[in-house]
Amino acid sequence: MRIFTFLKKETFCFTNISTMDQTQIKFSRVDSAKFFRTLNKRVNSYFKDNQIKRTGNWKLHLKTVVMFSIYLTPYFLLLTLNFPTWAQLLLTIVMGIGMAGIGMNVMHDANHGSYSSKKWINKIMGSSIYILAGNVYNWQVQHNVLHHTYTNIHGHDEDLEAGRVLRFSKHAKWHKLHKFQHYYSIFLYGLLTFNWAITTDFKQTRNYLKRKLSFGKFPKPSVQWSILVITKIIYFSIWLVIPILFFDIAWWKILIGFFIMHYVAGLILSVIFQLAHVVEEANMPLPDESGNMKNTWAIHQLFTTVNFGTTNKVMNWFTGGLNHQVEHHIFPNISHVHYTKISKIVRETALEFNLPYNEYKTTRKALIAHFKHLKEMGMNPALTA
Repeated sequence: MRIFTFLKKETFCFTNISTMDQTQIKFSRVDSAKFFRTLNKRVNSYFKDNQIKRTGNWKLHLKTVVMFSIYLTPYFLLLTLNFPTWAQLLLTIVMGIGMAGIGMNVMHDANHGSYSSKKWINKIMGSSIYILAGNVYNWQVQHNVLHHTYTNIHGHDEDLEAGRVLRFSKHAKWHKLHKFQHYYSIFLYGLLTFNWAITTDFKQTRNYLKRKLSFGKFPKPSVQWSILVITKIIYFSIWLVIPILFFDIAWWKILIGFFIMHYVAGLILSVIFQLAHVVEEANMPLPDESGNMKNTWAIHQLFTTVNFGTTNKVMNWFTGGLNHQVEHHIFPNISHVHYTKISKIVRETALEFNLPYNEYKTTRKALIAHFKHLKEMGMNPALTA
């Protein structure tokens, strides 16, 4: 089937893919009030009138240097200086923070093509995912194609899939252990990037290639597998093999530090992503029997996406605008450095057309809403129906 991603001026970019099941999802093309056309015109006017690009600017470039420094400086310090154990643990935590920061600010924008107006710069910065233990092809398919197209649609958006361990949607099968998920979920969230490194990338490459999924040109399978294996070898060599073989650091300290770094990064990334979609305010609609969705794609994003803590300058800076998920989902080709400015336009336009603009004023309220949602999804549907 064909899927689309919104670009400027209401155009669509089509890619041949197959979906997670045999149902072909079709969003409504009827927007009688012309919400998206109006919104898109206003946002385009904002950039034109202020004579600024939709891509990143010096603020993003400076943040890139800061995030890479937070991530890599502790690594070199640990290898070259003799720190007490408590300081070593602290540095691995800092590395995890930097790891998450690169993912949210640099890699994310670049793989959406919004870091720079130059494709080669986006490609280089997007490749930063390799030092985060991930893979460009897998990430672009899961995030850009499946998540951004089929946001919060069970069976199509893989971000709602958590196996048997967690139940994010009422459409997912319930198991007895789910009644405790609002307690144990936080401990599992930290395993996100660790799973990338060990198993997830290999499973996704196998599945995505088999289903002919791609973001842009479909890769040659032998090339994708070669890139995946080679980058994994390089990654584990940098973070484990070289420190163990060539530096005077106990192997068990390196393994523990490696796990802590990943756990901190995974915890940050998982929680940030969950607060935008797996909360009470976010709808999780299903298509009808013919695969038709009630709303147009842009309006669907308003119902399924939630902002949080947008007045918090620290959250805006560190999360790469991922707390501005409404703006990001409607305009994924715009860099996050502009979200605060265009959010007023999006909010006012949504309210003008009598459409929702979901937002939790603080991150704390979003966290409460997320775990409350987990608790509700953990209740036995047979007893609560």
